[in-house]
Amino acid sequence: MSTVLFWFRNDLRLHDQSALHAACQLGAQHLLPVVCLPDVQATTAWGFARIGPHRRAWLANTIQNLLKGLLDKRIQLLILNQPATSALPALARAVGASTIVCEDIAAPEEQAEVAALRAAGLQVRTVWHSSLLHPQHLPWPVQRLPAVFTPFRQQIEQVGLQPAAPLPPPAALPPAPPGVPNAWLDDSAQTLAALAGTPPAADARSAFPYLQGALHGGEAAALAHLQQYLARGLPHSYKRTRNDLLGLDYSSKWSPWLTTGALSPRQAMAQLRQFEAEHGASDGSYWLWFELLWRDYFRFLHLQHGPALYRARGLGPARATPHDDQRFAAWCAGRTGQPLVDAAMRELAATGYLSNRLRQVAASYLIHDLACDWRAGAAWFEAQLLDYDVYSNQGNWLYIAGRGTDPRGGRRFDPIQQAATYDPDGAYQRLWSRP
Repeated sequence: MSTVLFWFRNDLRLHDQSALHAACQLGAQHLLPVVCLPDVQATTAWGFARIGPHRRAWLANTIQNLLKGLLDKRIQLLILNQPATSALPALARAVGASTIVCEDIAAPEEQAEVAALRAAGLQVRTVWHSSLLHPQHLPWPVQRLPAVFTPFRQQIEQVGLQPAAPLPPPAALPPAPPGVPNAWLDDSAQTLAALAGTPPAADARSAFPYLQGALHGGEAAALAHLQQYLARGLPHSYKRTRNDLLGLDYSSKWSPWLTTGALSPRQAMAQLRQFEAEHGASDGSYWLWFELLWRDYFRFLHLQHGPALYRARGLGPARATPHDDQRFAAWCAGRTGQPLVDAAMRELAATGYLSNRLRQVAASYLIHDLACDWRAGAAWFEAQLLDYDVYSNQGNWLYIAGRGTDPRGGRRFDPIQQAATYDPDGAYQRLWSRP
């Protein structure tokens, strides 16, 4: 083969890039990296935009950083404002390529994209590299994954399974093929500006102020954030502060970079292990490993169950899925009358971020108190969260709804009790008492 297309998906980085290394090892003379932008006009079945302004801004910033990283290696990134299923076959014909290498994503829509490309006559090689642990290294075949997280974690730890060392960025990449048609060489700045749209207004109350300071999307900021988080010794306090609601440092804030692939979980874990070697392990540093295992578990559930996770009943028995449009709209807008929930939904809309504790409280309230369809809530989080992750979002909503892997059959969080425990002086609720 003379030319291979490398399709960046949710792996927008150069470090620990197993798929990119695999593409280089094919021995092709030319390599053409490509990103296909999402359709920002797409709407959900519930009537709102599928990708909100915070996700758009964060993704545009991430791709801009990847573009710069490749240009530093004298490689041009093609940024295509078209669906992959139509853009990539046309591009392959234009440059004489028959092979695409890309990340393997085990969610239904992403699997359908790959199937469509293969149906168009392309050879698509997918490489799994979004998890901390590789599914082939688990103590059991992924189809025998434990049905509950705790035995999954316990068995992983009993056998002493650890992630592989992260790969360095490729030292060099094959050049792009000559004569790429001008029609494909659009102005990347204009294309990314269209993706970003009108920038959201910065909000000084944000727990993840990505519109200010150093918290930019992309690999460079991801690695810098990881380094400063470790340098300040924050892993030691993570378990104690992870349920706080205010400020940047109560949690690691790795998720915005993990979700776009700008940060590899193996890179994060390797540097955390180095931190532990130098400064000692603690409950806090262990809990970061614990949370990354949860992230892995939701990925492996997708490998095990696939589209079943997207049914109204999820993995449970068939039963009614109630919904009320007016109550759902009030929840989205932060107008339910429940102070903690409304504060959370205002923070989400204003900043694109929400603590894990409040994600659970808000999801529980929508499902168990307002009796609304969990899928509507999952779709709203997909639109709003700048750190939206298809695996974790689906897995967590199923868990709260009792249609996933929760051994208790669902979780209801009493918002009054949650406020008394995690916002006892009402500081968070006062901060977000208005939009």
